[in-house]
Formats: sequence, C-alpha cells, structure tokens
Amino acid sequence: MHIYVEYLGFHEDQTMRLTRFSDIGLRVLIYLERAGERPQPVTVAEISAQFDIPLNHLVKVVGQLAKQGWIKAMRGRKGGLRLAADPSTLTIGQVLRKLEGEDEELVDCEGTSCALKLDCQLRGMLRAGMRAFYEAMDRYTLADATSGATGEQVIRMHRMFWSGDKSETGKPG
Repeated sequence: MHIYVEYLGFHEDQTMRLTRFSDIGLRVLIYLERAGERPQPVTVAEISAQFDIPLNHLVKVVGQLAKQGWIKAMRGRKGGLRLAADPSTLTIGQVLRKLEGEDEELVDCEGTSCALKLDCQLRGMLRAGMRAFYEAMDRYTLADATSGATGEQVIRMHRMFWSGDKSETGKPG
C-alpha cells in the first residue's frame, strides 16, 4: 500500500490507498465472478472497455491473477478469462496480500536518513495497523464483494456489453 502525503502542506484528505494494480485486480475478479453463467469467456478487451483500464496495465494484472491460480487465461480465437478460484473461500485479504505485497513497509526507514531510525516506534505501529487491516479484509470473500447490488450491476454490465447498449455505462459494446 502506498500512503500519499504532501510533506510541505499536509492536507486533511490524506488517505491510505490501494495501488492501482490491486484496484484493477479486485475489479477483474469481481467482474469474472459474475461471468460464470456466460457460455463465452470474458476477454481482456471487454474488461478494459467496461472499466476504462489501459490494456497494458490490465494484461500485467491478469498475468499476476493467473499466476496465483485465481483466474484461468485461455489463448486463441475462443479464448478469454474465467474465474478459477472459489469465490466463497477466496478472501479479499488473500488477494490484497499478494497484489500489494504483504511484506511491504508503509514507510521507508532504510532508504532515508531519519534520525529516529534506530529507536522509532512508528514502524511497529504501522505494521500492527497493516496486520489489523489484512485481518479485517480476511473476513470478506469475493462472493461477499459480488453479492447484492454490486453483483446485479456486474450482471447488467455483462448483458449491456454483449447487446451493444451504452445507456448505463456509456461504454461501447
């Protein structure tokens, strides 16, 4: 995870954000989870159009998701993407640990000349916060993320894409 901080003029809207890589990864998994009933696999081009994601970024994310075994990527004319993981057991925490890098530090104590480096308590506090974040995300599965209105919207997106309807998403079909 990256923390965006403007050092000269701290702003109240400072937030901890997921990387774009993780954001895309979660969107791909959510989209594929609700594509299970479709006879044809989902293409990278379809996901790119639906979420307005550049193809080069999407291909990298899809490669990592396939490497983890969460999706199956098939090549060829009838190829595409399918969810390979069980959405009821794949937790959001598992996904974020792999995509964000569980061992990543929120602050770079080694790469700075901070005078507190040897005696700093902050690093341990931030680690505890990250553990708590991942533990919280472990309580939610991919199936939880695609239930209710979210899942219904994804199904509408699938239908609109294949019908060529641009009315709700504004994206071409």
